[in-house]
Amino acid sequence: MKAVRALAYAWAAPYSAVGAMLALAVVLSGGRARMHRGVLECAGGALGRAFSHLPAPLAFSAITVGHVVLGLDHATLAAVREHERVHVGQYERWGPLFVPAYLVAGLIELLRGRRAYRDNYFERQAYGDTDRPADPAA
Repeated sequence: MKAVRALAYAWAAPYSAVGAMLALAVVLSGGRARMHRGVLECAGGALGRAFSHLPAPLAFSAITVGHVVLGLDHATLAAVREHERVHVGQYERWGPLFVPAYLVAGLIELLRGRRAYRDNYFERQAYGDTDRPADPAA
């Protein structure tokens, strides 16, 4: 079992390295980092405040990059933890292919006249409604 976990971390490591660099930027901006069940969670500081002011297409409350989750603040991270853990699992399964697959899934939904984010297969999985037919009006 430990070997499987080690392989999952290694497979996601390229993105986790990027996430670690972003986490360092959050901490250097005054944010805090802590480990929670094998995932580094970082939030707050000047970057957390800046993230909260991003325009609608770029806005997020938390984002997962490998085994790192960045959020506006730690209360928000606690609220979205299970959703973001699904994304951690997706990085573990897809490894370096995750981001390209995520982007292609969003593009497919756009071409279908649906929402690139909310109807994206990976987001539907994280929200726990993969069996729900996508509703372009919702």
